[in-house]
Amino acid sequence: MTTRPHPGAPGRRSPLAAALATVLTVAVLTVLSACTPTDDRPEPARGGEQASSTGSATAEGILAEYDLAGLDGRELVDRLEATPITERPTGLIASVRSDAVLVTGADGREAAVPLPADEFYVSIAPFVDQTHECYFHSLTTCLGELSGEEFDVQVLADDGSVVLAETASTNDNGFLGLWLPRDLAGTLTVTQGERTATVPLATGADDPTCLTTVHLT
Repeated sequence: MTTRPHPGAPGRRSPLAAALATVLTVAVLTVLSACTPTDDRPEPARGGEQASSTGSATAEGILAEYDLAGLDGRELVDRLEATPITERPTGLIASVRSDAVLVTGADGREAAVPLPADEFYVSIAPFVDQTHECYFHSLTTCLGELSGEEFDVQVLADDGSVVLAETASTNDNGFLGLWLPRDLAGTLTVTQGERTATVPLATGADDPTCLTTVHLT
């Protein structure tokens, strides 16, 4: 890409401008690496069809390197979500999709660990001041603003029925996770003291597993 200088400005940037551009680029890349909003890898098939015997063996091999062997999809999600930031496995990426957790090891090997056929996992990061874009929740890199804080959480279906009503706390990573019925359409309300937020919530095959739009006001 060719950068056209501003009219009247010299053709080359000053050393100070170049340094500032480098700092900004590094800052942006650092923020984005914390929790990527999208991913071009294909969605695993419902019921874990992509997790063939070969794929399962690969998943076990990857997880064994991080002392996570033998865990099913739900156990893997719950274990990693609750792991303190300082104890997160280095080199492992675990991305939650609608039907599976995609795990990638430090050597680039990748495999899918199927999730329950009747449940959908969504991880929520309530915030007051700062948030970030996110679509597929990363169990190993995503960070929310409010760590270790308690909230009242309610999920209502579109027909008005109460799907979930509980008090929950965010994990060390600033996220709290919910296991919900699949193919639900409704709203999520999160309350802390006088602050509250209500956002749409859906658990279909193409819906996000990461909600970072819960702005407490």
